[in-house]
Amino acid sequence: MTTDGPTPATGAATLPEPGRHLTSPTTRAALRIQHQLLFAAREFLRGRGFTELLPPIIGPVTDPGSRGSKQVDIDFYGHRYKLMTSAILYKQASLLAFDKIFCIAPNVRLEPLETAGTNRHLAEFHQLDVEVAGATRDDVVQLVEELVAHIVGSAVRELLKEFAELGRDTDAFAELLKGSFGRMRHAEAVAELQGLGHPQSPDAELDWAGEALLSARRDRPFFVTDYPKGSRGFYDRENPEDPGLLRNFDLIAAEGFGELCSGSQRTNDYAEIITRMRETGENPQKYRWYLDLVREGVPASAGFGIGVERLTRYVAGLDAVWQASAFPKLAGVVSP
Repeated sequence: MTTDGPTPATGAATLPEPGRHLTSPTTRAALRIQHQLLFAAREFLRGRGFTELLPPIIGPVTDPGSRGSKQVDIDFYGHRYKLMTSAILYKQASLLAFDKIFCIAPNVRLEPLETAGTNRHLAEFHQLDVEVAGATRDDVVQLVEELVAHIVGSAVRELLKEFAELGRDTDAFAELLKGSFGRMRHAEAVAELQGLGHPQSPDAELDWAGEALLSARRDRPFFVTDYPKGSRGFYDRENPEDPGLLRNFDLIAAEGFGELCSGSQRTNDYAEIITRMRETGENPQKYRWYLDLVREGVPASAGFGIGVERLTRYVAGLDAVWQASAFPKLAGVVSP
């Protein structure tokens, strides 16, 4: 792995000056890899009949499930609006126009200050978001597998010089490029972590340290599925055949890089969504525009979001996710 300038992992949450960062060979090689990943993703998805949409940046509400980060309020002509933390609600709504959509969505989350030292969190980042009408969780898990294998393979074929500049051994992707990732249920992940002495709660999402532990023990990406109800947002569908578990998943990279992607089969049942909102402490009135659409009828669907900078960090073999952003924003660090 390579680095230019001080990183939060060394103790000081600082970033290099913009001019030094943008002219760094590491930055330029990483951003060329990122460009190729996005080029190949568009190529793959358009070839599968997906339509690319431009997502909103502000709205009356945004995704409430963001692991302890804070939402950003703005004044929109006297109304309290939010900067998007995720495009999830708009992805579901967009299926009224097209059956298969994707977008490259900007997101802002005011992460807790301690995340400035994790090397895997940004306050401003992008997601490759995908949603498919009529799909199941297993359908989109397979789509993620094929998409990631395609785009990483494209980068490896086209950018050998950049990988060499970064010192990234592309043999690390040998298992990934076969297109078959590992799978484990959340309960299995919890059991493995507890067996390693890590105090992972069976009722919560895997914590960052737990993700890294599991990730470091594997040589290919793997899915963690079937998170417990209450650990995720109100839009994840509960499994009627296994009550208390959700039809959702995370994709976790190998080599200790941690989570890259989250997704699920969505619920589109109005009464179920209202119940789930109340269970998670959300006020349904805040989501009136979304609930009106659900009541009128939005398609059942499944989808996912891949963190663009996190994926770039993994593929490029970078020390920190801020190296995969031209203008990085870390929690609590004043920067351009």
